[in-house]
Amino acid sequence: MTVDGTYDPRFESLRELLEQTLDSGEDLGASIALDVDGELLVDIWGGWRDQDRAHPWERDTIVNVWSCTKTVTSLAMLMLASRGQLDLDAPVADYWPEFAAAGKDGVLVRHLMSHTSGVSGLDQPAVLEDLYDWEGSTSRMASQAPWWEPGTASGYHALNFGHLLGEVLRRITGRSLKQFVAEEIAGPLGADFTIGAPESEVSRIAPVVAPPPLPFDLENIDFDSPLARTMTGPLADADAANTAAWRAADIGGANGHGNARSLVRMLSALSLGGTVDGVELLDPATIERTFEVQADGIDLVLGVPFRFGIGFGLTDPGNYPDIPGGRMLHWGGWGGSFIIMDLDRRTTFSYTMNKMAAGIVGSPTGEAYLRAGYAALGVDVPGHVVAL
Repeated sequence: MTVDGTYDPRFESLRELLEQTLDSGEDLGASIALDVDGELLVDIWGGWRDQDRAHPWERDTIVNVWSCTKTVTSLAMLMLASRGQLDLDAPVADYWPEFAAAGKDGVLVRHLMSHTSGVSGLDQPAVLEDLYDWEGSTSRMASQAPWWEPGTASGYHALNFGHLLGEVLRRITGRSLKQFVAEEIAGPLGADFTIGAPESEVSRIAPVVAPPPLPFDLENIDFDSPLARTMTGPLADADAANTAAWRAADIGGANGHGNARSLVRMLSALSLGGTVDGVELLDPATIERTFEVQADGIDLVLGVPFRFGIGFGLTDPGNYPDIPGGRMLHWGGWGGSFIIMDLDRRTTFSYTMNKMAAGIVGSPTGEAYLRAGYAALGVDVPGHVVAL
């Protein structure tokens, strides 16, 4: 399988690995990008957009990146904080008064950004189509009671992360999240990324290939637990990402469309001190705040240890993910995509694909790319990166 694009010769092993996984069928179509100190050293892609292998993955192919979308939403909120329009320590209700209902008056903006708000989904009944109705779904989130004491633990806000933060952003700016991302992030940086996807871009989208079912024991599950309530409030459906209704929605936790190059372009703002090619998005003090630990323990939804800062996952030598240490921010998307912002090495690294692996966060394929990319930089990845 031919791999197209450009790369520094140091990354020949990474290109070869992509070629191997495409040849084996482990990946169907994918893109990988890596930027160091503002220079795009890897920008490669290959494979097929579709399962019939009729349409090759091209330079401008885009795909639903699932929860990598959350990193762009977090970037938008941090930009408001940098501009003095948002106080990360303020109650959400200062910007969205209705959110104070049912005991949520003490929920802070940083709780939303670290999955610790207690509102990790919709109360039942809930179906995926509810999220397509912005007013209806955010009103329901504002009125319901938290599922655990806010600020005491993380519980992954799988599908509603962008709704909660997007409504705060809308109350401040008067703009939707997808509009803000287009006008303030993707547009100024020339990044090929959108929340959702306009009908005009459908011809270059790589439809996602659904993974095996999530391994939940429905016979023994506690249906009152944050895990069950989140995963059914609403139930995620990978095939829905290939529908017009999903692409038209504003789902800042899950329906961003782009590729590795566009994710690296936007999120390198964190790795590079706030400015990308002269476009200033963040101030250094706001970037420092992302490293303030908000939760460090067993996530109530994912069921494994996670360390969350403000907006992103943080590295932890004792827990997932055991990737190179130092000042690093990261997150991944359902099926295996990832984005890493390595501030110590001024490096930003991303992988996106259309064939989804099993699990919610991480994949063996993504781990292999991560190791190969860092090996080319002379950095060893110690230990095993757990895929959930």
